[in-house]
Amino acid sequence: MQACPFSLLKGGKRVLKEKDLYLPEYFGEILNAISDGILISDSRGVALWVNQSCLKLINRSREEIIGKSSSDLEKMGIFNPSVTSMVLKEKTMVSTVQSTENKRQFMVSGHPIKSEEGEIELIITHSRDITGTVRTTSKLEEMQVLLKKYSQEIMEMKRRSKKEESNEFFVGKSKASLSMINLMDKAALVDTTVLITGETGVGKSEIAGKIHQLSERSQKPLVEINCGALPDSLIESELFGYKKGAFTGADKGGKKGLIAQADGGTLFLDEIGELPIHLQAKLLQFLQQKKYTPIGDTKSYIADVRIVAATNRNLQLLVSEGAFRSDLYYRLNVLPIKVPSLRERQEDIFHLLQLNLNKFNQRYDRQCKLSSEAFRILQSYHWPGNIRELENLLERVVITAPTSEITSKQLSTHFHEPQELPSNMLEAEKGQSLTETLEKIERKIIEQAYEKYDTTRKTALELGISQSLLMRRLKKYQLTKK
Repeated sequence: MQACPFSLLKGGKRVLKEKDLYLPEYFGEILNAISDGILISDSRGVALWVNQSCLKLINRSREEIIGKSSSDLEKMGIFNPSVTSMVLKEKTMVSTVQSTENKRQFMVSGHPIKSEEGEIELIITHSRDITGTVRTTSKLEEMQVLLKKYSQEIMEMKRRSKKEESNEFFVGKSKASLSMINLMDKAALVDTTVLITGETGVGKSEIAGKIHQLSERSQKPLVEINCGALPDSLIESELFGYKKGAFTGADKGGKKGLIAQADGGTLFLDEIGELPIHLQAKLLQFLQQKKYTPIGDTKSYIADVRIVAATNRNLQLLVSEGAFRSDLYYRLNVLPIKVPSLRERQEDIFHLLQLNLNKFNQRYDRQCKLSSEAFRILQSYHWPGNIRELENLLERVVITAPTSEITSKQLSTHFHEPQELPSNMLEAEKGQSLTETLEKIERKIIEQAYEKYDTTRKTALELGISQSLLMRRLKKYQLTKK
């Protein structure tokens, strides 16, 4: 190829025009100035021209390229795969990653130049060396794997350091407790949906808080909603929020929902079994797509939220009864954690009694101790209200104990024996199902307790259930104070 004829410039005063750029001497110089590789082939794929950058990238001479067909160059290992051959086959522009025999990688694009009749006349291939970029990307991926590993190790160290803290819901060496704690720790290391099940008072909300605390989302908010404590009409607006003027009585500026508030963090849905059936579809949509639509809005929003749900109800039974969507149940039940009751971890009761006794002694400036007989009674008690009942009982005992030693006699005043039910109540009426009989008994027990105690809080405490559950049962059985 000839060099650029600078002698034609007449002392450097000549001004080039657009048509001058098409002259062979300028055309070649322009393409050789480009750092990317350029190869021009004819309609058969035979190489006609190649720039200096392309020769440098593939470490070949011009004689080894010019006049060779694309299939020959591919067989020689110079271009693999041949983009020129791909363009001839597809008859349109093609882009791919190409490897050379010296282990370098290129991003190559082939552009067909067609005649007025639509036939390919020339093929221009443009190559850019991406070997360094690929290596950098691989190193970044390796670094990300290492960072994730180190992050998990740090969280594990953090979990171990927290293990000695005074938290009565995680004290114990029983097999049931250790199994649950191990599963809780594993749940903290991943970002999937968790379903926590267990009886009332076992500490499901504390488990949810611990999972959030030990997760990568710990610096973001943990937002909680009790699905059984709010009327059906309010749950949707609380979860998804609403726009200005969405309904009568709405705030003038609209309201940000709990999902939006939990963005980047964790949303804890307590008593998920009480979620109204018409809202379960919207929650399912959010779990699948991470999208939600506020009430009164036409636009969907995305929120990066981890869902942790909890319930003391049998969701599978609710599914069979048509009260809970099966698809939502399987979406929630990705990583189930069953929290054992105190009856299933009796070995831990002694430690729990000691821990709570010390806590309330310090809170109320007392020096109370349990007698050996009192310990025995509490150790063998069945604890229907689980840890919540144990905690409340010891708090009352510490506050009201006349002396520093709590005896079995003093303790007995704090236990309430269940009232004996009439024998006819224990017999199912003719044609009455077991469910109907149990509901009849439950109604009678709640009615008697509600009449005996002043408030719903005290009634729920004595029955060993949550106040929100009591309120739902009062509504269900239409019970009011006489």
